[in-house]
Amino acid sequence: MTKSEYVVEMRKITKDFGGFKANDQVDLKVKPGEIHALLGENGAGKSTLMNILSGLLEPTSGEILLNGEPVKIDSPTAANRLGIGMVHQHFMLVDAFTVTENIILGNEPSHLGVIDRKKATKEIKELSDKYGLAVDPNAKVRDISVGMQQRAEILKTLYRGANILIFDEPTAVLTPQEIEELIGIMKSLVAEGKSIILITHKLDEIRHAADRCTVIRRGKSIDTVEVKGTTSEELAEMMVGHSVTFKIPKDPAKIGAPILNVKGLKVNESRGLPAVKGIDFTVHGGEILGIAGIDGNGQTELIEALTGLRKVAAGSVVIQGKDVTNAPVRKITETGVAHVPEDRQKYGLVLQMSLSENLALQTYYQKPMSRHGILNYHEMRKEALRLIREYDICTTNEQLKAGELSGGNQQKAIVARELDRNADLIIVSQPTRGLDVGAIEYIHRQLIDQRDQGKAVLLVSFELDEIMNLSDRIIVLHDGKIAGEVHPETTTEQELGLLMAGSSVQAAAQEVK
Repeated sequence: MTKSEYVVEMRKITKDFGGFKANDQVDLKVKPGEIHALLGENGAGKSTLMNILSGLLEPTSGEILLNGEPVKIDSPTAANRLGIGMVHQHFMLVDAFTVTENIILGNEPSHLGVIDRKKATKEIKELSDKYGLAVDPNAKVRDISVGMQQRAEILKTLYRGANILIFDEPTAVLTPQEIEELIGIMKSLVAEGKSIILITHKLDEIRHAADRCTVIRRGKSIDTVEVKGTTSEELAEMMVGHSVTFKIPKDPAKIGAPILNVKGLKVNESRGLPAVKGIDFTVHGGEILGIAGIDGNGQTELIEALTGLRKVAAGSVVIQGKDVTNAPVRKITETGVAHVPEDRQKYGLVLQMSLSENLALQTYYQKPMSRHGILNYHEMRKEALRLIREYDICTTNEQLKAGELSGGNQQKAIVARELDRNADLIIVSQPTRGLDVGAIEYIHRQLIDQRDQGKAVLLVSFELDEIMNLSDRIIVLHDGKIAGEVHPETTTEQELGLLMAGSSVQAAAQEVK
């Protein structure tokens, strides 16, 4: 075996955070010209390992070799110099800048002390044409789609001359079409001689894109396997340490009384244009109603209107016989509504506050959490420990800041807080976005359990298999209107896809036949 068989070798990498080992003697070997997946649960140590490779963190022990030569990577600048670039999960772009300005930031070409924008735009145009990354160099970042922003991030690393690209959960916020395009881009980069490390926990993606896969569990490297000869079930089992049920069995729905009635609902988006255009639907106790649709067809505005986060332009929202149209958030919550928002960091948690404070956000003003306006921290911590235990939230302690938890555990904390209140109506939006198969299975079980207890569950998800597996009925939103209602046992993903694209139920059923 020659030294240079691997473009990247990470040997026995350990990262210790004050007694907690995020990485414990991890090995990773990446061959030139391959897409190498790094698979693991939320909080398994994948991002820590890649932050070490990209110079954001220094390892406690272990060594890194590039093309067989030992290297010291003590800063992102050192990583850039060695040809390592990272495309982060949360994009590192300045909204007010153009795509070009973001790409050249810190690496500006200049002539006589003045930034040479012309030269930069020309270089970026050549790069984007070469790799099929169609991006408008002069567009402001705030005006372009998430998929375009991601392309800008990729161009940023290529512009700095990266030969080893790290993609951290690149598809968490992309539509199925954008995911296809991204995988195509990755394959063209590899064909050009680049090497890619793909951090993910989506098994379908790995099967679709990766050549080899290294599995990390609880900070240790478990195994590296060829993707072609391994099944999704085997990968999932390696990742979580036990067999995983992809489809959770559920009893037939016992439909109860109507809990939520929506009539003629119209909601505007932020610019004042209609986003929800006069829709009617009902959710009963004992059922899960799924809302399917491509992102941007009014789902976000609908959920925000139902939960009091956005004004209703016309129509009514009635919960448990009470009209709560345009009522304040707290009043809606106290009517018996639990809400797991789509953006957990923006609407679900206060990241600077501790986990115990976050778990008390819906109850802090009530006894026993407070008395005469004074908070009882002892009671809050006691309650938090109970929820951490019951809902399997992985944390060092209840006082840890919410922002320091992994994405999966942040989501579990929100689910724990909302479900523990015993609400009659549970509104969940993208409940498993960015989660691993173990956490997904857990949250799915919780939602089915709520349904079986006679609760009404309204589920919004862009994951079609999630909608199909969990829902008792499905309504499809297209362009702010209901394109049709179907039942999961009598429909297919293809038919749903056509409805989402704007076909009628009859036309979609016909086309599938």
